[in-house]
Amino acid sequence: IPQFRFHDLRHTYAVISIKAGVDLKTISETMGHYSVAFTLDTYAFALDDMKTEGAQKMQKYMTEQQFSL
Repeated sequence: IPQFRFHDLRHTYAVISIKAGVDLKTISETMGHYSVAFTLDTYAFALDDMKTEGAQKMQKYMTEQQFSL
C-alpha cells in the first residue's frame, strides 16, 4: 500500500464527492474552505467529465422532446 498524506485523502474525498454529485456548497463547507469559489478553483479539473455528461443529458432531453435547432 502506498504511503498517503492526510492532504491526499482530502483531495480524494473532494474529487469523489464531486463525481458522485454532492453539491459544491456542501463539499466546500465540509472541507472548511472559505468559499465555494475556492473549492471550484481547486477542483475544476474534476468537473471536465461532468461537462461531457451534462451535454449528453441535454442532447438526450432535446431529442426526446423533439427540439430542433
